[in-house]
Parts: sequence; C-alpha cells; structure tokens
Amino acid sequence: MTSNSTYPLIDIGANLSHESFSHDLYRVLEDARAAGIEQILVTGTSVLASTEAASLAEQFPGFLYSTAGIHPHDAVHEDIAAIAVLESMIVKPCVKAVGEIGLDYFRDFSPRERQREAFSAQLTLAVKLGMPVFLHQRDGHADFMALLRKYRNALPSGVVHCFTGTEAELRDYLDLDMHIGITGWICDERRGHHLHEIVRLIPANRLMLETDSPYLMPRTIRPKPKTRRNEPANLVHVLARVAECLGKSDKAIAEQTTRTARDFFGI
Repeated sequence: MTSNSTYPLIDIGANLSHESFSHDLYRVLEDARAAGIEQILVTGTSVLASTEAASLAEQFPGFLYSTAGIHPHDAVHEDIAAIAVLESMIVKPCVKAVGEIGLDYFRDFSPRERQREAFSAQLTLAVKLGMPVFLHQRDGHADFMALLRKYRNALPSGVVHCFTGTEAELRDYLDLDMHIGITGWICDERRGHHLHEIVRLIPANRLMLETDSPYLMPRTIRPKPKTRRNEPANLVHVLARVAECLGKSDKAIAEQTTRTARDFFGI
C-alpha cells in the first residue's frame, strides 16, 4: 500500500529492469504517476542491465530516464572492452549519468583490484563525455575517496547514491561538492536512525530522494505491505521521513529535491 502525494517527485534510482518487475511494470509505473512521481531514473548496473534500462527509458520518454555503468559487483564479469560499449550507450539522449559505479568491499563479489580498475575507467569515461556520475560505496570509503579526489576537478558532478554512512563520510562527500541520495534506509528504525540527525548537514541544493527499488522498502509504511518488493510509488514515505527530520513540510522538500534532481540530470 502506498500514500499519494500532490507534490512533484523524482526517484533518482530505481532498478526497474529487475526481474521482479517483469510481470507488472506497467501497473508499477501507473502507481508511481498516481503517487506524484514525475520522473524516474532507471539504474544501470552492467552492460546488459544498462541496455535494458535505456530501452525502458526509450519506451517512456519524458517519464523514464536511465544511467549506464558497471556496478562493482559486476566488475569481475566486465572487461575494459565493455567501456566502449557503455560509451556508445551513454550518448543516447535518455541516458543521464554514468553509473552505478564505485566500490563495494562489503560483498566483495568482484576482486577489489578489479573494482578499482572498473571505477577508474568509468570515471575517465564520465570526464571524457562530460557526464555526471551515479556512485556506490560500501565499506571502501578510503579507496573510494582517493579515486574520486583524483578525478573530481574534471567531473561535472556526482551523487553518492543510497547514502547510509557515517557523519565523517558524509562530510567527506560534501567537501567534494557531491550530491547525496537518501533512500528508505532513513525509515529503518534498526539501521537508519543515525541519518535522522546528519541529513540536516546536506545543503538544500545537494539533497535528492530515491527508492532503490526493488530494494529498501520503507519500514514506516502502514499497514505493513504483504510484499518486500519496493516500488517508486513508495518514495512518498522517504519524502515524509526526510521532511520530518528536517522540520520542513513535505511540499517544501518535494519541490526542493525535484528541482535539484532536474538540475543535476538535465531533465
């Protein structure tokens, strides 16, 4: 069950090419529109997933856009030659950022050296194409920052997607003028309570909202959903909790984050 919002919202990260949406994607998109979601960025996480994300975006012009990149989990499966394929894809008008790229030392699905190589190669590509980057970091902060600092001056902009980290990490990102994506993690009373305070450190023009669907279902939804699959329509619950933490109205945060997302992605 979802709540409706009369305010314009943009979900900057939804994995709509995930197999869990294969049977009812049209219904999911209709529910998102009904909840006030005006645009959705479909996340690319591999060459195949990025191709599928762009294909979806092309089917729903003006409503769906996409990113294209190789997630650190997939770095082991993608060699440097895949960068050329990504480059040909990123020039499509519907593709608005290079990503999801970064480092993940929590899962270590790919060797760390391969992760760093893929991250560096894609940062180079973003610089070459003048594109913003859509970033992932988990348990690899020091290496992540070292690479990001190396490229930062030449990058147009970047967003640290699905931020769940510490105040020190947040301050590091803000010092590099990064944007920050907040998900339903902030609605999780077990793991996300620390975000209630530090979200206040994010400047108004660098805060954006996302669901990371089908993951990270907001735990504030009542009654509790029968499914664990998250959907873009649930962004309204992330909005409500962020607004509460900031002591502002849902309307003010919706307008602010939507404006920021449109500026960042050029939509």
